[in-house]
Amino acid sequence: MDESLLQRTVSMALQNVEDGGKPFACIVVDAQSGEVLAEATNQVAQAGDPTAHAEIVAIRELAAAGRSDLSGCTVYVTAYPCPMCLGALYYAAPEQVFFAATREQENEHYEDGNRYMSLSSFYDEYTKPPERRSLPATQGPTDDPTAPFRAWTTAHPA
Repeated sequence: MDESLLQRTVSMALQNVEDGGKPFACIVVDAQSGEVLAEATNQVAQAGDPTAHAEIVAIRELAAAGRSDLSGCTVYVTAYPCPMCLGALYYAAPEQVFFAATREQENEHYEDGNRYMSLSSFYDEYTKPPERRSLPATQGPTDDPTAPFRAWTTAHPA
């Protein structure tokens, strides 16, 4: 772990707050060389995009440059990732994630959420069955809901 990179995420997050953004930043580095591959801050307030969290912005930046995952990378973030970012990181599959603040430390000073969740309840939503979650979700009737998945399997045999 490079402590200076973790501290840099905190400095970037502080600057983002000064610039009118939310208090989050992400740095992605090559795990072998230590080369910084991407730096991003949370852009939700600036872009009006609720998915523009720092981790997502960094992953998108690297994808635009042709990188399809984060294998061989280490990720540094200001706070332990929210469920959306955690899911994105699982899909991107870096070697390691280092975070400055725990969710509990963050929650002492910052609350984010909406009518369906808060930071303190968001993780718990995922363990509930869909019919008990705050966000209403109901499977609707279609002629063949598995057709796209069968087509994928046919086009990409194992």
